[in-house]
Amino acid sequence: MAKKHPENKYDLVLYDLDGTLQDSVPLIVESFHKAYERVFGRCDRTDADLMTYIGRPLMQTFEMHDSDTARKLFDAYIDYNETEMRKGVIRLFPGVMDELACLNRAGVMQGVVTSKRREAAKITIDLLDIGQFFDTAIYREDCELAKPHGEPLVAAASRLGISDMSRVLYVGDAVADILSAHDCGADMAAVSWTRMPRADLDRQSPEYFISDMKELSCIIGAGEL
Repeated sequence: MAKKHPENKYDLVLYDLDGTLQDSVPLIVESFHKAYERVFGRCDRTDADLMTYIGRPLMQTFEMHDSDTARKLFDAYIDYNETEMRKGVIRLFPGVMDELACLNRAGVMQGVVTSKRREAAKITIDLLDIGQFFDTAIYREDCELAKPHGEPLVAAASRLGISDMSRVLYVGDAVADILSAHDCGADMAAVSWTRMPRADLDRQSPEYFISDMKELSCIIGAGEL
């Protein structure tokens, strides 16, 4: 059940994973390139194009191809990406571990909502030892609709007995994250360390733009930034 803290502005903080908590976007883009090179012998898609898919289910990146080709690209991506992740090449962004621990000590419920499959997401969650701070987790398999729809955030909150989505703060780095939050009535904190074009995020009007994870404690306590 939800742990109520009337003095706080939010009862639950949910996080995107890639590009928000962990610095994995370069590996994601590299994995796309490797998948195309393995299947076609070359990759003609630009980094900017590929990055527009971050935050959405992986197969959406390949949906312009026929189903057989899309599956080959998917399998090639997963093989390369998961092999590299198991090598420990991904690191948390500065301040992430400290703030997750701080909010945990303060009794604030936290969780992760990602479009990644459970198996892939768990590789780095376990390696980086951040799962200990999560009261809930939603992976691609857990919902019919993925971001930018709000269903994954609602599912995460529901598991903890929260029905008022205005008491939920989502932290992310992509347009899909903002759209997901606003689709279900949650508030959004976009991170300044995003590798996405800042102007694209600004156009979606997130409630907050944070430059340091420590700012979350202030936001949750309804303090001034």
